[in-house]
Parts: sequence; structure tokens; C-alpha cells
Amino acid sequence: MRNGRPSAILYDRVATAVALYEAGAVDKLLMSGDSRFANYDEPAVMRQTALRLGVPDADIVLDLAGRSTYETCYRARDTFGLRDVVLVTQRYHLDRAIFTCNALGLDAVGYPAERRSYRGMTWFQIRELGATLNAFLQLFVTRPQPASGERQPIE
Repeated sequence: MRNGRPSAILYDRVATAVALYEAGAVDKLLMSGDSRFANYDEPAVMRQTALRLGVPDADIVLDLAGRSTYETCYRARDTFGLRDVVLVTQRYHLDRAIFTCNALGLDAVGYPAERRSYRGMTWFQIRELGATLNAFLQLFVTRPQPASGERQPIE
């Protein structure tokens, strides 16, 4: 993400989610990501992208505190009241995301968001090894309690 514009990876995630929405496979889009900094707000950029692609604002829900896969899955369950979810992300990240959601009690299926080749993919795949270890630690050892905030069930 740069200058309020999505990276290729982020754009492809949103465009893929929008395609699932348009096909009737999902009713709402939960846009989750990091928004801790004024100049870095992934959910807002994702929302703007989805709006430009034709999704009505009423069908977009922002999770401003989903800074990690663990936090996103935890908050999807506890803050947004979800039980069944479709995860849209790139293949390199999909298995860990599904595993994390399932381990937290969500019935999760995944949908890959590759729409092109990405530069630096080897780096993302290497990073995923550490992220997978961290997911195991979070799920089975440390069990951190993410910021849950006020419940906002998605209808």
C-alpha cells in the first residue's frame, strides 16, 4: 500500500472478494488489516477499492484492529459474531489463515486471490515460515487476547 493505493497483492484480494460477492457466494465483505498509523490504513484502502469496484457501502464492514491473521480470525468470531467465513488471500498465506480460523472455532474455507505474478514472492514465502510458527505459538501457547471492542455482529 502506498499513497492510499493498494499494492498488487491487496488489490487482488479485494478484487477477488468482490468477484465472490458479485457471484452471490458471500453477502458481506469484512475488510481487515492494519490501521495503526494515519498514513497506513489497509481497511480504508480496501473499502475504497471495493466501492470503486461497485460494492455498496452497506455491504462492507471494516475491522480496524485486525493487524495479524490471528487477530483477524479472533475478531471475526468474537467482535463480528461470525461462524462461517470465506477467506480471500494469496495461496502462500491461505493454509495458515484457514488453520488459524478453524483452530479458533470458525468454519473457514479459502479462496486464492492470485490474479498475476508478484515481485518478491520468495520473500513472502520465507516470511510465511516464521508466521506459521508464530500462529502455532499464539493458538496453543500464548493465546493473546486481541482488542475486541464493542460487539458488531454482521447480519
